[in-house]
Amino acid sequence: MRTPGDFSSNLDALNGDHSNVFGPELGEFPETERRAQASPDEEMKTGTTTVGLKTSEGVVLATDMRASMGYMVSSKDVQKVEQIHPTAALTIAGSVSAAQSLIRSLKAETSLYETRRGQDMSMQALATLLANFLRSGAFFVVQPILGGVDEEGPHVYSMDALGGMSEENYTVTGSGSQYALGVLEQHYEEDLSIEEAKTVAAKAIQSAVERDLASGNGINVAVVTDEGVDITRHKDIAKVL
Repeated sequence: MRTPGDFSSNLDALNGDHSNVFGPELGEFPETERRAQASPDEEMKTGTTTVGLKTSEGVVLATDMRASMGYMVSSKDVQKVEQIHPTAALTIAGSVSAAQSLIRSLKAETSLYETRRGQDMSMQALATLLANFLRSGAFFVVQPILGGVDEEGPHVYSMDALGGMSEENYTVTGSGSQYALGVLEQHYEEDLSIEEAKTVAAKAIQSAVERDLASGNGINVAVVTDEGVDITRHKDIAKVL
């Protein structure tokens, strides 16, 4: 439900003002311009390496656990993958505050959808909602990976910071993405099992941690199947290999 406001300065919808027809259910985002103008060093960032892989059994998402502020490691224990839907999870790279706000908004919207329609949102619909949120500019700058399972099977969506969306078999984001991508190019196969995909994802994160200063301090792993989302955290990446 939208919060009632002062409509005296706005055109009535019947007279041609339809600007809010496609706005989010929970209202608009007044902080968009302030976020865009903020200095890059004022906010905590995840730095980050995140990866997503699709298998025939489900989806595996993995991230490192380091957050940075400028040239300083501001946290060594960041949760960079979150469940946002009964059978979907989201990785985050970029501004921590914007990413946390994005996750809260997505959880609220998916809950509203389920309550009103009596069914879970499809992955295509969820990816479109996520792209629209990013395109609004209110979550500047966040580059997530969306992974989930619905009636059509497993899905991995690569999202750019401005709302661009593409479905992939595997994808990466973050400052260590070039190192992780090389590993995925070598080891990814469409017939990987969940356990094999976890090993490949861990190898990709480990490769990035070795060379990227903004990635490190452990690994978060999310396994998404039609039964739900299971997220585990490991300080020692070798335990997942």
